[in-house]
Amino acid sequence: MSDAEEAPREATGENGETEMKEEEEANPNYKEVEDPQQESKDDTLAWRESQEEERKTGEEEGEEEEKEEEEGKEDKKIVMEETEEKAGEVQEKEASGIQEETTVEPQEVTESMIRLETQITDSQSITSGIFPKTQRGSKSKLSLQLEDAETDELLRELSTQIEFLDLDQISPEEQQISSPERQPSGELEEKTDRMPQDELGQERRDLEPENREKGQERRVSDIQSKAGISRESLVSSTTEDILFQKDKSAPVYPLTMTWSFGWNSSLPVYYIREERQRVLLYVCAHTAIIYNVFRNNQYHLQGHANIISCLCVSEDRRWIATADKGPDCLVIIWDSFTGSGGQKSETKVIPVHTIFDSCPEGNGIMAMAMTHDAKYLATISDAEVQKVCIWKWTLAVETPACTLELPTEYGVQNYVTFNPTNNKELVSNSKTRAIYYAWYEERDTLAHSAPVLTEKTFNKLVGKFSQSIFHLNLTQILSATMEGKLVVWDIHRPPSSASTFLGFPYIKPCKLVHLQKEGITVLTTIDSYIVTGDIKGNIKFYDHTLSIVNWYSHLKLGAIRTLSFSKTPATPPTEKSNYPPDCTLKGDLFVLRNFIIGTSDAAVYHLTTDGTKLEKLFVEPKDAICAISCHPYQPLIAIGSICGMIKVWNYENKQYLFSRVFEKGLGVQSLTYNPEGALLGAGFTEGTVYVLDAMSLENESPEPFKYSRTSVTHISFSHDSQYMATADRSFTVAVYMLVVRNGQRVWEYLARLRSHRKSIRSLLFGVYLDSNEPRLLSLGTDRLLIEYDLLRSYKDHLEVLDIHHTDQGCYPTCMVWYPPLTRELFLLICNSGYKVKLFNATTKMCRKTLLGPAYGSPIEQTQVLPVRSMAELQKRYLVFINRDKVGLQILPVDGNPHKTSAIVCHPNGVASMAVSYDGRYAFTAGGHDRSVVQWKITLRAFAYELRIFPNKEGTSTHTVLSSTQIRHAAAGQSQPCGSRFLFLTTSPSPCAACGSAGPLSAV
Repeated sequence: MSDAEEAPREATGENGETEMKEEEEANPNYKEVEDPQQESKDDTLAWRESQEEERKTGEEEGEEEEKEEEEGKEDKKIVMEETEEKAGEVQEKEASGIQEETTVEPQEVTESMIRLETQITDSQSITSGIFPKTQRGSKSKLSLQLEDAETDELLRELSTQIEFLDLDQISPEEQQISSPERQPSGELEEKTDRMPQDELGQERRDLEPENREKGQERRVSDIQSKAGISRESLVSSTTEDILFQKDKSAPVYPLTMTWSFGWNSSLPVYYIREERQRVLLYVCAHTAIIYNVFRNNQYHLQGHANIISCLCVSEDRRWIATADKGPDCLVIIWDSFTGSGGQKSETKVIPVHTIFDSCPEGNGIMAMAMTHDAKYLATISDAEVQKVCIWKWTLAVETPACTLELPTEYGVQNYVTFNPTNNKELVSNSKTRAIYYAWYEERDTLAHSAPVLTEKTFNKLVGKFSQSIFHLNLTQILSATMEGKLVVWDIHRPPSSASTFLGFPYIKPCKLVHLQKEGITVLTTIDSYIVTGDIKGNIKFYDHTLSIVNWYSHLKLGAIRTLSFSKTPATPPTEKSNYPPDCTLKGDLFVLRNFIIGTSDAAVYHLTTDGTKLEKLFVEPKDAICAISCHPYQPLIAIGSICGMIKVWNYENKQYLFSRVFEKGLGVQSLTYNPEGALLGAGFTEGTVYVLDAMSLENESPEPFKYSRTSVTHISFSHDSQYMATADRSFTVAVYMLVVRNGQRVWEYLARLRSHRKSIRSLLFGVYLDSNEPRLLSLGTDRLLIEYDLLRSYKDHLEVLDIHHTDQGCYPTCMVWYPPLTRELFLLICNSGYKVKLFNATTKMCRKTLLGPAYGSPIEQTQVLPVRSMAELQKRYLVFINRDKVGLQILPVDGNPHKTSAIVCHPNGVASMAVSYDGRYAFTAGGHDRSVVQWKITLRAFAYELRIFPNKEGTSTHTVLSSTQIRHAAAGQSQPCGSRFLFLTTSPSPCAACGSAGPLSAV
């Protein structure tokens, strides 16, 4: 039995008594059904007396029900008339071009509104038993006992969704989409709806033990029908338009991924949808991104703990499969219509199917493909001995239907695809060997043929294979090479009519076709064409005889990495169409679908074939991203890459503003805005330091500073922007000063000093307590904390004020100014032993040592979250990153592990972190995964007030739990003090016992 049932339904205090009396007057039978547990404990005599009373009042209740039904029909007629008028207005707006793309028929609008009203009414009745203070009980719902945790969780989720339903603010289209479609009323549903409450309770008491399971299923179906919940799964009932519906649910996690900047250009980008909205699919680190170009929003498929290594889609673009490399690798199948395979949770997506331990002996998945009908999935592992597995994922099996181990002499197979017309045939290739597979399902056999191909086979250089596909005639296989050639293989299949088995099919090299000079990187088919993309950015189309039909060589693109055609067939040519002619002698129109082009320099383009219009969708860094910095008072973030690109984004609007690409050899290693936000300091991998204008990225100084021969890892500005300091990999600290020359303010080099013996981890400016003069400190892994005397420093001489040892065994990892929560000013230093230390800022004496966040690796960088108002000065938070996670900690530090929360942000390592000026967002750079993730910070999700009722007298108490403990409570796990979980709210009202309210910042 669920916790909600065991909790007493009476409200506490005088208010509760008043509520109970009002309900008794409205419902004479309320006492009989208000507590199902008490009813089940009644003796047989009392039960029989209640039965006799039911028979006496049965006729009267029947007459009342008939009246209620007639009134309900009249209300529905009125609602239908009003809705038809609204639907007429919607149609008029659509005709004038004002309405949005989605069209709704009047009848559908009417039905959806009636369903939505019914859903709200019924759902409120259901949740009245769970929220006794806020909603009235309903006699048709209070008697429903929830005997399993699943149904109880359903009611809690439903009650959360009801808060956001508002008929006055929801458009007819959204109503039709957001309100689940009700099933037609059957005999069971009609009986439940019209049955008096006491009879319904009587029927439950009459259930025999062997029929309890059937009765429980019936009650769950009754709840679903009353709440307007369809019995069909969301996978079978959803449409494409539901994916990008705005999620109004309250965030329940302290850190929520809201946007991902970048793209893993080593993986393909797919064209998911084009009819009314251009939707793409690509990968950033361990997250698959569904990106709507027109609406400029993203939908994140989160579930992998490792970097995604493979991505494929079905022919209809609905089913998406992702796989990763690393320990405990996963293969996950998603539904692109909804982003999930079930009902949406508040923040996370539920996959359709997950294959665990798909490669237990290896490192993950190297290649993957899905059949055109999405029935089967093929994977090739990334191991010394590769395995080819075919999965019947639609059956939700945990083991492959067929497995084949490949000999090591075949090379590393890195590409695989199915025969588009035969699910039992597929082909894969490495750089040196192509393999043809034939799957005999009835024999549980995966036959294969991999003939050796050398230069002597055709007496010509073949080259390394890139991709292999089935020919349009389906009797041959084509393998593209980096020498611009195609190897044609003949497929020899045994006759199916033979009475005896003559052998497995095999392939044999037939010919070598030299198509072009440039190496072919992409080989695919679309409609009646064979398509190639090469390293020079050319895209060429051939017919089934490998005769060229058309090509695009004037686009000036980088090396083609992926080509993805729209699933919508090309529009037939008309008088208004502008299709180009092909290059054949007939000169027919070249009619082709629109397609997406992905290049090796991380650029994505959309080509409209009617008129040949090329549109650049986005260009992302093609190399590691190690430097990010947030503007001090505007919603801007600067992202620097090792490829020499700096991009500036408006992270509120998700809008790219401007960028600059430096000359070859200059890789951006560090970025920092000055406190005024007018300058941007940039450190590069070869030791150069630039001072740039923050709004144009032009040089602020005539020439860059070149005083270091190694990568500049840190840049910091003083509070008054008079000094700039840098640190490099050669353990050297350099200081630059702003001076006035000829009436202009210019930056000049002051001095530099190799002050550390090991790498510098932090470079920090501060302010002296007794003056407004800046102070500079550096911290290194040599366990030295060094402060410099800027006032006594002069040209080519950097004065050291003092040196202190911070640790003995462990080494320090980062340093930050501790917020003024006490009278004493502290420096907070983290070390490799998961400890945090507070040092007096003046004497450098260690005042306290505490346990820090322990999430698998020590803290590598930390920042204090800015406050948004004066009232939050005593409620401070710390943002930190370790090797692969980003997290939050409630201050002051006291070693309490429940005051921290962290989430995996970049499985292969976090390179840098930044915090927005208003403290609403945190940003993490993933280094070699070429992505930057924006995390929304929800402080109220860090600690909620949880009300509990420890006894049946209704005594109300409260406690404050961490977010993890609260999620355990919501899942029905053990509760504090042995009490029962009643309800959880993100906006709690004052506690009845102590009067406290709201999310608290202490645990």
